[in-house]
Amino acid sequence: MRIDWQKYDPDGNYDELISSPGYPRAAARGLAGHLRSLGDQQLARRQRMADLAIQEMGITFTVYSEGENIDRAWPFDIIPRVIPAREWQQVTEGLKQRVTALNQLIDDLYNEQRIVKDKVFPRALLKSSKNYLPQLQGSTPRYGVWAHICGSDLVRDRDGTIYVLEDNLRVPSGVSYMIENRSVTKRVFPELFRKHEIEPVDDYPNQLFDMLASLSPRPVEFPEIVVLTPGIYNSAYFEHSFLAQRIGAELVEGSDLTVGDDDCVYMRTIHGPQRVDVIYRRINDDFLDPEEFRPESVLGVAGLIRAWRKGNVALANAPGAGVADDKIVYTFVPEIIRYYLDQDPIIPNVPSYLCMDKQQREHVLANLDKLVVKPANESGGYGMLVGPHASAAERKKFAALIRKSPRNYMAQPTLALSTTPTLCDGKLEPRHVDLRPFILQGERTYVTAGGLTRVALRKGSLVVNSSQGGGSKDTWIVDTGSAH
Repeated sequence: MRIDWQKYDPDGNYDELISSPGYPRAAARGLAGHLRSLGDQQLARRQRMADLAIQEMGITFTVYSEGENIDRAWPFDIIPRVIPAREWQQVTEGLKQRVTALNQLIDDLYNEQRIVKDKVFPRALLKSSKNYLPQLQGSTPRYGVWAHICGSDLVRDRDGTIYVLEDNLRVPSGVSYMIENRSVTKRVFPELFRKHEIEPVDDYPNQLFDMLASLSPRPVEFPEIVVLTPGIYNSAYFEHSFLAQRIGAELVEGSDLTVGDDDCVYMRTIHGPQRVDVIYRRINDDFLDPEEFRPESVLGVAGLIRAWRKGNVALANAPGAGVADDKIVYTFVPEIIRYYLDQDPIIPNVPSYLCMDKQQREHVLANLDKLVVKPANESGGYGMLVGPHASAAERKKFAALIRKSPRNYMAQPTLALSTTPTLCDGKLEPRHVDLRPFILQGERTYVTAGGLTRVALRKGSLVVNSSQGGGSKDTWIVDTGSAH
């Protein structure tokens, strides 16, 4: 049976592929026409091909459930999400602007604190930050960059406006799935890649290597780069091993590294100790170094922070970068951009309410049924309240949490996230999506062509996280005039 785009109904939401019943958006016309020519049965067959490819390629993620670690096949929908190249160019500039300002903020907070003295950033906010590490005061990494890899989550509202929903500056994950999604889509729709000029995403490992190499404290052509993982039971272990392999780095655990008497980091090898120049770390700050943080940590390396502070090894992301990865700090980013760059933000924030402000807190408490409430430092969709979908008991519980710890909560209106056609039980139906592009910053700044589109596979759901029942799609950046 042929797909009838006239019957596809996004229910008043902005749809990424269809502008109005029967009319695909300009950048998606070639894709929409091809999908129509295939029909339901052919699409279902290709989805099965994709699922089989994911199993064969071993693309998994880990869910922590009831005390168990469960490896699951990566949930993937074959219908790509399409974004026009002209629009993406502006998004790219906005993301570069944002990461530049955030890195200047982090460097300032660990040094002169000009933004605090000038009363643009509240001192109380800094003092109560769980992610600010006083041990690192006076440090300045190479290029003044602390967050070398950033994953900023973008959403589009009903009127088509793109917003930044949050910034992930500590150990953002998901880029391996962006690359693998493209690989699977090429297997499933090879003919579409012959007909369209779709911007590639497979240059990311090269860009990542170049950025990491630019941080090396030694002027060698091929610095020794390692990926530091907590181990096989971590939910993102697939990504750690994937990226290490793609950039030609050793995948190590804390027990593989030592800090010598010369305050340099060495990797144990069968040929003896080998000096390490750059560590792409995928473990949290407080586990990095038992000498500085948690004494009981067996994941990190004793003396690592000392070696980093002396400039003998580079850490990406730098410890302490999380001070800007806080949903309360997020609300100040437009002012942070104006303060450091003297520019207006290119991409707006979602309007937000700070519960630490008495007047805004009262508004939040009076409107819990209409708002999304988020804790300052949780991730993965955990610990939040989606007011319109919550029970009265859940809203009452959150009201008590907000009153008890107002600094820990912020609220936003419930956005009508954009939709895109998704294959559900053999039929194309609209499902809500967000987007996580990845930004690299070292000697220069690079933004992925698109990013990881996450999709809420449950009908009506706004929660896109894979740990909460979401899936993902390939993301195409397409020039409006490129299809032929």
